[in-house]
Amino acid sequence: MMYGTKRAFGTKGWLLATSCVAAVATITPATAQTAPASDVSAQASPGGQTDETVGPDITVTGFRESLRSAAAAKRNDIRISDGITAEDIGKFPAQNVTEAIQRIAGVQMSNINGRGSTISIRGLGAQYARTTINGQTFASADFKDGFRYDIIQTDLASAIQVVKSPTADMDTGGLSGTVNIDTVKPLAYKGPRFIVGVKGYDSQYRGGVTPKVSGAYIDQFADGTLGVMANVSYQKLKDRGDYAFVKNWYSPGLVDPTNYVPGNFRLRRIDRDSKQLMASGAIQWKPQPNFEVLLQGEYSKDDTRYDTQQLVFGRWDPKDPANPSQITVNHTANGVADKIAISNFGVGNNDQPETRNLKTQAYTGTINWQPGDGWNIHAVAHYTKGDADLREFASIDGANVAAGGTLDISNPHNVKFTTDPGVWDGTLFNPANRTYFAFVDGATHIQTAKDVSGQFDVTKDVGAFGVKSLVFGVKYHHESFQTDAYRHDRDADVTKPGLYPEYAFIPNLSTTGIPVTNFLDGKIGIPNSFLETNAPLWQSILASKGFTVPDVRDWANSYRVDRYIPAVYAMANIGTTLFGKTLRGNVGVRYEHTHQNVTSNLTAGTDSSSPLLGTQHVIQDYGNVLPSASFALDLTPKLVARLALAKVLVRPLLNSQTQMADTFVTDNTGIRPSVSVSNGESRLKPLTANQADISLEYYYGRGNSISIAGFYKAVKNGTFTQFYCPTSFNGVTLNGQVGGCTSADGKTDYNFSRKLNDNSVIHVKGVEFAASQSFDDFLPLKGFGATGNVTVVDADSPALGTGFNLRDLSKLTWNLTPYWENEMFSVRLSVNHRSSYKQDASTSFFVDGGQIHTVRARTQMDLALGFSPTKFLSFTGGIINLNNTHEDAYQTTEDTFQMASQTGRTFYLSATARF
Repeated sequence: MMYGTKRAFGTKGWLLATSCVAAVATITPATAQTAPASDVSAQASPGGQTDETVGPDITVTGFRESLRSAAAAKRNDIRISDGITAEDIGKFPAQNVTEAIQRIAGVQMSNINGRGSTISIRGLGAQYARTTINGQTFASADFKDGFRYDIIQTDLASAIQVVKSPTADMDTGGLSGTVNIDTVKPLAYKGPRFIVGVKGYDSQYRGGVTPKVSGAYIDQFADGTLGVMANVSYQKLKDRGDYAFVKNWYSPGLVDPTNYVPGNFRLRRIDRDSKQLMASGAIQWKPQPNFEVLLQGEYSKDDTRYDTQQLVFGRWDPKDPANPSQITVNHTANGVADKIAISNFGVGNNDQPETRNLKTQAYTGTINWQPGDGWNIHAVAHYTKGDADLREFASIDGANVAAGGTLDISNPHNVKFTTDPGVWDGTLFNPANRTYFAFVDGATHIQTAKDVSGQFDVTKDVGAFGVKSLVFGVKYHHESFQTDAYRHDRDADVTKPGLYPEYAFIPNLSTTGIPVTNFLDGKIGIPNSFLETNAPLWQSILASKGFTVPDVRDWANSYRVDRYIPAVYAMANIGTTLFGKTLRGNVGVRYEHTHQNVTSNLTAGTDSSSPLLGTQHVIQDYGNVLPSASFALDLTPKLVARLALAKVLVRPLLNSQTQMADTFVTDNTGIRPSVSVSNGESRLKPLTANQADISLEYYYGRGNSISIAGFYKAVKNGTFTQFYCPTSFNGVTLNGQVGGCTSADGKTDYNFSRKLNDNSVIHVKGVEFAASQSFDDFLPLKGFGATGNVTVVDADSPALGTGFNLRDLSKLTWNLTPYWENEMFSVRLSVNHRSSYKQDASTSFFVDGGQIHTVRARTQMDLALGFSPTKFLSFTGGIINLNNTHEDAYQTTEDTFQMASQTGRTFYLSATARF
């Protein structure tokens, strides 16, 4: 949609220039560093051969060393897996976890305001990927659609592994795969060691450097039998996202007989400011080679403030008898009215501050004991808790635009919108034109998520009949999620000053509004500067006059979910030969029983006049048998073939967007009243899938490798949101149009939705190709190389809204990372591509009701540079989103505008010292 950038780097020029001159990088070479004891790159391969050693003229450091370690881990695993490792403590090869994970074959990243946040694997949405830290749950009370990786800082990680074919001892929940983040284990490193770092970030569209400081300590005592590690980091981040979009479309027949017609047009700017604290620690005690105790703890705190500033034009409505808009269709193309003129419509000027304060803590104790005679005992106790305090306060200034305006979306790269100049300078919003205002509208959610678990398994070495060992184990989970919701709403009718006296104190927008400048970098045909309501000022003025809005309990969105999950499993680890070739593997079965208790509230709405009608308990019990088998056949010391079969399970996600009770909500905060009717999710069944994976991998020295993998999943009971519009509701006749559902008299908008299981089988299939290559044998200058992968996915899921659909499915993803490094300098360019994908209202704010849009294909480039003058000191720097790409969307065809966005680049510089 909008290409390039109009704004010069300006004050950021020093950052780019300095980073280029210094040649700084995310991963710096580690001259004479001690590799972690757990690094498997030099271990014997399963075929009895060792990896080809690096010749004396080649120095393997930095990014290349992390590739070698990851390749060795993948080669030695019996499962289908991929990963990325840190070369050394505090030297993870990316600036954040999502940037690291998206380099892995089949993994896609989703952005929030340009910051990598959630991931999906092999085309399945983020809610179908399970994420663990050290193999255990890391709870959060506000992961809206899968695990939020932007709260995890890379200081915490020593390795990340994506397991795509599970074994019976793994927790369920990874339909697409399980991502495990390993933290540092102190006995794996030689000490003592202190690491301190400083970093500065600069977001192109926010301006001003934000800092990060970090420190780590690792040491060993008692002749190397006791190790301790502590790591803490604190950072501030700020970013900005600008969005222009059509939120609502009128279906053919409502305005134009055969074409969709834009129903409103919105401009949205989101400023985000975060303060993040991450800490981890570990105590590892190994008094004997056969006995080990490991205690690990992680703590994360994320305090983020959003400020969403929005101009809402419409919904313009030609069928509103009280105040009809006049819509003239001037041009159509591709089934859409792409040029229209509108008169007599409302506009809302909206400022919504929002705070999200998140805390998560996790504690894990592990005992590994080999009492002798081939017995191994493994026991784990784990506790994690996530707390969220979420608050939003919106103030809205509403006016009517009698003269109207024109909307031209015929060129999706240069949308044009013209209307009354008073909209932009704030003069339209004066007492004579105001139609309504919202002193404060918003919600409060206090949420808690917990997981308490214990695991115990016993392994007995067998060494007979091709079975190396047998494993028997049990695990018990109690996971819970509770949310207490409140509303604080005060909407005023300007025609009733006696009923709403606070209207007299609302400040004048033209003199007190917040200026929004450089909107969308000036890429579309609207003024790039305008005034927005100042919600904090409104609320402070009215509070000083004695006007406050109390929190009122929102019973419909308050609920608690408890799940009690005992599991038993048995596995046979295989080690034999097949046709003279080494065969490694695992065959197992897991049985899980789930007892789920949902406590929700019955009410007719969420305002103060809606009393609590009662409490509802919905109890479900179900059991699942989950077999699995994984085999790796070493055809040669360099060539490995794999086959994996499994049945997997995903329970409905617990988060702040999960709705357990049926709700019927009337909202008077918009241009006109609206009613939302939604069915709860307390009776949804778990999603299951039978899956098969096959791969062939070739490893040929110095970390070089080529692999190709195919996968297939037969998915059943997937959930989907169905939007519908009945012909009547509660005695009110409706128009029956899913898109643009209104009362027959046109005075009230309606939105109906329900969450359903789809018991049909959806087939997902795909292929992955990955390669890593050093160019030292081909080029006179040593240190060049590249790594990359391609994933192609196809699915036969139905249209959105008619059955389970793979939300956010990109059928093609690829990434390529060429690099160069030596003992002192390094340069790396990462290129990531994601093809187009469809979204509905359940996954995107920018889509309304039962409608869909398609996010355009996107390619992002990230540059990382590095400089290590000594083995004790290193500098890093670079640019995230170097090519200033952005997420845009179209409505029906690629020539039809639906959304434009701009988030800009992020620049960073850092220095790290090791002692």
